[in-house]
Amino acid sequence: MTRTIVESKTKTAVIGFDEPFCVIGERINPTGRKKLAAELEAGDFSTVESDAVAQVAAGATVLDVNAGVVYNSNPNPNETEPPLMTKMIELVQALVDVPLCIDSSVPAALEAGLLACEGRPLLNSVTGEEDRLEFVLPLVKKYNVPVVAISNDDTGISEDPDVRFAVAKKIVERAADFGIPAHDIVVDPLVMPIGAMGTAGQQVFTLVRRLREELGVNTTCGASNISFGLPNRHGINNAFLPMAMGAGMTSAIMNPIALPVKQAEIEAKKAEIMAAGLILPEDMDEETFCQLFGLGSTKPRPGKEMEAIRAANFLTNNDPHGAEWIKFNKAPLKPGEAPAGRGGRAGSRRRRAG
Repeated sequence: MTRTIVESKTKTAVIGFDEPFCVIGERINPTGRKKLAAELEAGDFSTVESDAVAQVAAGATVLDVNAGVVYNSNPNPNETEPPLMTKMIELVQALVDVPLCIDSSVPAALEAGLLACEGRPLLNSVTGEEDRLEFVLPLVKKYNVPVVAISNDDTGISEDPDVRFAVAKKIVERAADFGIPAHDIVVDPLVMPIGAMGTAGQQVFTLVRRLREELGVNTTCGASNISFGLPNRHGINNAFLPMAMGAGMTSAIMNPIALPVKQAEIEAKKAEIMAAGLILPEDMDEETFCQLFGLGSTKPRPGKEMEAIRAANFLTNNDPHGAEWIKFNKAPLKPGEAPAGRGGRAGSRRRRAG
């Protein structure tokens, strides 16, 4: 069975056909996040820190780190991104012990990340474009790391799944020329939005099966691409991920967190309740309020996608005896509450006197 090994200084994550699905947390990425981009340019890493900790707590087994900020003060990413990548890698490694995925389109930033990383990170990414192959594959060989291979080339992203398979095959064959084994290639077959292409889901499932059976490689994707532009994206993602897993997909770059409810949403719901003539208890805290009225939580927590993945792991026998599923569904302990068991009151027995 194909197994891709990714390591931090102290932990190993295995991506494989007979392994639990590997969740690669995507949140440490300023693309489309203006607030985070502005923070990074100002040297503020507080969001990076909180995102790193929250994603691991939600179940991410690998964290993607992307330093792709275009500074207003210096728009040249070849100058700004390598030192920023180094800083972010060092900071994240000091906070969490999971393996990392170094994510950049800037060659110098990839190497800066490799130099800063402890262990064996995943490199994201190489494509079928000639200049990218010529730069990234030697890096993969030099540092002995696995790499994400994205199925597009100099002609762009094809809507034809056979073309995308051919690009993936080309990358695997070129990697072999450098002495890079297929088990160190994790192919991203490219997920198209289902709202723009009705066959997008079917294409991915077919491609993943071919990649597994014909090339023997692990696979990944940007999971949320499937639901782009549609309402109730979580509902689509929750269906897509187990179906992709059933087809043989072994990892995904995704957000494992259900983000906290915004204060504006809480206030709007309270106003709605007051308008209906309902009176809330004065001592009700906002977390209880959110839970009671189905708003979610005031704290980051595992998202519904994580629930779907853990259920699918159980159903595919990649969660022996359902231990992780049971653990995932246990209610969190309240402040000051001792865990049940031999050491706690719930698990103890009274001894007979005498």
